[in-house]
Amino acid sequence: MPSKSSARLAALTVAAVCATSTITLTSPAHAESVRIHDIQGDTRMSPYAGQQVTDVAGIVTGVRTYGSSRGFWIQDPEPDADPATSEGVFVHTGSTPQGVAVGDAVEVSGTVSEYVPGGTSSGNQALTEITRPAFTVVSGGNPVPAATRIDAGSVPAAYTPAGDRAANGSVNSLPLRPDRYALDFYESLEGMNVQVSDTRVVGATDPYTELWVTVKPRENRNHRGGTVYGSYEAQNTGRLQIQSLGRAADFPDANVGDTLAGTTTGPLDFNQFGGYTLVASELGTLESGDLRRESTRARRSGELAVATYNVENLDPSDGTFAAHAEAIVGNLKSPDIVSLEEIQDNNGATDDGTVAADRTVAALIDAIVAAGGPRYDWRGIDPADKADGGEPGGNIRQVFLFDPERVSFTDRAGGDATTATGVTKVRGRAALTVSPGRVTPGSEAFENSRKPLAGEFVFRGRTVVVVANHFASKGGDQALTSQYQPPSRGSETQRHLQAKEVHDFTAKILAVQKNAAVVVLGDINDFEFSTTTKILEGRGTLWSAVKSLPRSERYSYVYQGNSQALDQILISPSIRRGGTFTYDSVHLNAEFHDQISDHDPQVLRFRP
Repeated sequence: MPSKSSARLAALTVAAVCATSTITLTSPAHAESVRIHDIQGDTRMSPYAGQQVTDVAGIVTGVRTYGSSRGFWIQDPEPDADPATSEGVFVHTGSTPQGVAVGDAVEVSGTVSEYVPGGTSSGNQALTEITRPAFTVVSGGNPVPAATRIDAGSVPAAYTPAGDRAANGSVNSLPLRPDRYALDFYESLEGMNVQVSDTRVVGATDPYTELWVTVKPRENRNHRGGTVYGSYEAQNTGRLQIQSLGRAADFPDANVGDTLAGTTTGPLDFNQFGGYTLVASELGTLESGDLRRESTRARRSGELAVATYNVENLDPSDGTFAAHAEAIVGNLKSPDIVSLEEIQDNNGATDDGTVAADRTVAALIDAIVAAGGPRYDWRGIDPADKADGGEPGGNIRQVFLFDPERVSFTDRAGGDATTATGVTKVRGRAALTVSPGRVTPGSEAFENSRKPLAGEFVFRGRTVVVVANHFASKGGDQALTSQYQPPSRGSETQRHLQAKEVHDFTAKILAVQKNAAVVVLGDINDFEFSTTTKILEGRGTLWSAVKSLPRSERYSYVYQGNSQALDQILISPSIRRGGTFTYDSVHLNAEFHDQISDHDPQVLRFRP
């Protein structure tokens, strides 16, 4: 899966050169003196959208002087009695606001707009703003309206309306019910001064100086301090993104399980990359949870250890080879077979037709030896240039590393970027026609996506077929905070096709040899409870071994404060029925701000 950081950087670049979407309704434009709660109204869309308003009074609660969305927040110190109507609003000045400070009492005139971060096609909710403003500072040094406390007792358990939404799936026109639904609760506070206290970090600080906390410390908590995403119906309503109005250098480097002690206070914003966000003018003090990187146990006598590890666009120019090597040797205990995802070609993102990755792999192997590990051998197939998706010019692919002192690889010539491997019978046992070989590389399921890599290994005289995967990413899916509920997951369509191709291929192996040992693994880019996984598993063909772990330990990735399983290892019935396998999701990246990859590796040990 292309890293979230690279995908987001691309999105930010696009945002810098493309117009963002503003919904302008067709109601007649006229100037009117109104209060902030009138502008916000009791739905997500302002009844004044597209209209001119004058002399909107409020106290400045925050000033944003950076980024493309500059301006300031104001809040009415005299709220109405309706909990559904927010008392705060953002005044979008476009450039750095001059002559205004926190505590100023102001009167603002301008156009009410509904700004959609990411554009209308994103499905994101709109943010009510006053644009093209003119304002007058009436007085300074006024008390800032008291912050509304957000805590476990105030955020409802239900995420969003179900069954009573508008016909097109949008919740925009529905009356807000902040006492019943979490998304309505947050929306009713849009633009207002809010506060959280002593919150646990559930999403580590990222390069964009933001992190995620939970105001519900018991909500699907795991023993490492994260919040586990275990179903589409349990979105974890206590999650909240934290940014800062201060200097980026002052933002804390937090890991999952740390605590923002004391109070964190500031306006509640809505943005493209996380939805509802507390933009802190006062940031709590970071207290370490002392989270440690995990190491798996060493394999025992007779066990074969197989791992999958997404190394996040690794190419020879990267400075992470030693760290990845230490992870493989020290944390994973040098597995016999390692499926690597996101190996880039020899010059990375340089787009000059290069597709070979031998230098990339050799550098990692050398680093593993330097870290005290074995000198792995490797197998892979170079893709056709720019045919497998990922970072342009990078030509990412899966690669097998294997310890030749422990396992042997069965080479059958003929594999290339476009030749499909098949299944045949050799001396009564299933065998690949090409090894290494690609699984149905010509299928539409793998258009502009990584093709599965299959290989035949022998361990102690027993053949094990391993299929390495990197399914299509979730890019383009609507966010959990989308105006459309449930949000659309359009990227599933391709993953379902990919899962069907891989399932059918493994079913052919098992049709030839019922007790064949087959391992299907990689960055599946979908959850263990997803339809993608169910298609892969079929009716007893495969089984996702991450489900052998307690539910609280089923995760390899942390996205927007949700710990979730994107990386999986699936096994054939003979391995599962043998009862000798153990599975470990080795948490050494996803929960840490200084991660070398955004994925945690997975390890399976079994006796073939």
